[in-house]
Amino acid sequence: MTRDLSERLRAAVDALPLREGMRVLEIGCGPGAAAREVARRIGDGHVHAIDRSPRAIAQAVAGSEAVIASGRLTFQQVAAEDFTLPEGEPSFDLAFAVRVGALDGRHPEAGRRALERIAAVLTPTGRLLVGDGSSMVEIRLPR
Repeated sequence: MTRDLSERLRAAVDALPLREGMRVLEIGCGPGAAAREVARRIGDGHVHAIDRSPRAIAQAVAGSEAVIASGRLTFQQVAAEDFTLPEGEPSFDLAFAVRVGALDGRHPEAGRRALERIAAVLTPTGRLLVGDGSSMVEIRLPR
């Protein structure tokens, strides 16, 4: 299943502190390659992947039917700065983003709002890792 990962995405996923059974939020999932690989690595955990692009979400869903059917992966078309946890859904243990403008400083106002939204959907010990694919750094969240 790792064959559809670029070297950049493989490095990013390898840098994540993944463990069996965790709940993970991917921000800016594009066509879903990293989300599928994370879902594979966390066993019976769950990945919820979001992207602002309807086209990216359509591609992600089309390439992920088996993992979606297993209940371990969901996709949602929404911008990070507008994301809220659906009622009744448990919080996430980890959130990550690779090359997302709202989180890498390219769009500061959207980034401020996105950080507030992400902090609200993480567990009290939840972490956010952001990177360019060659490195991932933990972002301190407003709590």
